[in-house]
Amino acid sequence: MTTAVPLLPPADWRDFLALTKPRVMTLVVFTGLCGMLAAPVAVDPVIGFTAILCIALGAGAAGALNQWYEADIDAKMKRTAKRPLPDGRMDRQSALHFGVGLGAFSVILMELAVNRAAAAILAISILFYVLIYTVWLKRRTPQNIVIGGAAGAFPPLIGWAAATGDVALLPLLLFMLVFLWTPPHFWALALFVKTDYANAGVPMLPVVAGERVTRRQIGLYTIPMAIVALAPWPLGLTGWIYGAVSVVMTAIFALLALRVATRTQAEGDAMKVEKQLFKFSILYLFGMFGALVVDRWVLA
Repeated sequence: MTTAVPLLPPADWRDFLALTKPRVMTLVVFTGLCGMLAAPVAVDPVIGFTAILCIALGAGAAGALNQWYEADIDAKMKRTAKRPLPDGRMDRQSALHFGVGLGAFSVILMELAVNRAAAAILAISILFYVLIYTVWLKRRTPQNIVIGGAAGAFPPLIGWAAATGDVALLPLLLFMLVFLWTPPHFWALALFVKTDYANAGVPMLPVVAGERVTRRQIGLYTIPMAIVALAPWPLGLTGWIYGAVSVVMTAIFALLALRVATRTQAEGDAMKVEKQLFKFSILYLFGMFGALVVDRWVLA
């Protein structure tokens, strides 16, 4: 006698929205938009809107496929246990179909409505996040976020390519900025949620190497990040507005990173400094990319 498997109720639209990781998508869309607006060409508003829509849909697809693959991990972590799949509000097949369909649609639309270069980079970014970071790296190595950080660094390249049809030095520097920003950003988070990662069996750096090594790595990665962040100004790729903002905001980021890097566990476990760095790191990226656009439109 077989036991009937209970059917889950139909997923709500809010559950599908949650699959796309809207908060993460906000930063992705913003950096993609700034990459497009910083390009030295005028973009047709319809083409521009379509490009940003495709970036948003592609990011949402990557988030959905990430949650489909990591449903078992999410169920073991407090901050992710209420997501649609671990909370039982959606079946995995629906999430898979939604993610694949959304990703395919975003790339095809980018190809047909914008250009092939932007579509190709968008496809690479989705596949990189899902296959390289989610499937291959995350459960296997503490360097997961270092290599996997490239996935979140593609949007400025996509935005620039949507406007120009190619890539140049400035969007490559923006790619490297996000790439090098990612480890300090996520390791600051990992320091105060390391128990979650440990319970889920995810080999994040604080779990496998300890807090001291993680703090030192945050400080070390901040150095090349700062160099890349400041580079567009002396290279003549931006004006003084970006230069001034980058100097001030990067100095604050570096100061917070230094405090994290030199802090010892004996000073307490409240993780106040780590939380400050994590929160400021988000503001930092918004500020840097926003300054880039203001610089381009005011000083052009």
